[in-house]
Amino acid sequence: MFAVIVNTVVIIIGTTVGLLFRRGIPKEISDIVMQALGLCTVIIGVQGAIAEQNILVMIIACVMGAGLGEAMDWDGHINRFAERLTSRWSGAGEGAKIANAFVTSCLIMNVGAMVIVGSLNAGLAADFTMLYTKSLLDMVSGAVMGAAMGIGVMGSAVFTLLFQGAIVLGAEWLAPFLSRDVIAEVSCTGCLLILAIGLNMIGLTKIKVLNYLPALAVVPVVLFIMNCIG
Repeated sequence: MFAVIVNTVVIIIGTTVGLLFRRGIPKEISDIVMQALGLCTVIIGVQGAIAEQNILVMIIACVMGAGLGEAMDWDGHINRFAERLTSRWSGAGEGAKIANAFVTSCLIMNVGAMVIVGSLNAGLAADFTMLYTKSLLDMVSGAVMGAAMGIGVMGSAVFTLLFQGAIVLGAEWLAPFLSRDVIAEVSCTGCLLILAIGLNMIGLTKIKVLNYLPALAVVPVVLFIMNCIG
C-alpha cells in the first residue's frame, strides 16, 4: 500500500501546485490552457482506443453501459450532488465544473494497463516500480489539470487511494479475473471515454461522459459471455 499512498500524496502535491498557479492566471490564458489540455486529452484517448483488438466488445459495452447510465441518470445525479455540496462557497454552475474536473482527472489518472498491472504487481510481488513511475506522471498531470480545471482534480487523489488500494489489497483474489484480455479491453474502452472528455473540453461535443461509466463494468461481463459462446 505504500506505493499507493505515495501516488495519492504526489497527486495532492501536483494539484496544489496547479491551484496556486491558477490564482494568478488571467481568464484568457486559462481558457487556452484548457483547450490545449483538451487537445492532449483527445490524443491520449485516440492512442488508447485504436489499440482495440475486438471492436465488438467495445461497441456492446458502450451501448449497454450508456443505456444503463442514462436510465439511472448518473450525469444528473452526480452533477446535482456536486452542486449541492459546493453551493455554499461557490457560484451557480460551479458544482458541474467540479464534478467534470473530478471525473476527467480520475479517468486520465486511473484508466490504463499501468494502473491495473502496477497495482497487481505491488500486491502479488511487492514490485512497486510501475506505480512509482505512474506517481511521477500523475504529479505532472495533477499540476496541469489543477491549473486548468480547478479544485475538482483534488478528488482524484481520494479515488486513486481507494481504487488502486483495493486492487493491491485484493490482488490475490482479483488476479484470476483480471486477465490480459480484460485489462486490455477495459483500458481501450476507458480511453474512448477519455476521447469523449477531450472533445467536450475543446467544445466540439457535449457528451454526458458520466452516463458512459457503466461501460467499464460491462466489459468483463461481455468478454465472459463471448468466451462462453466461443
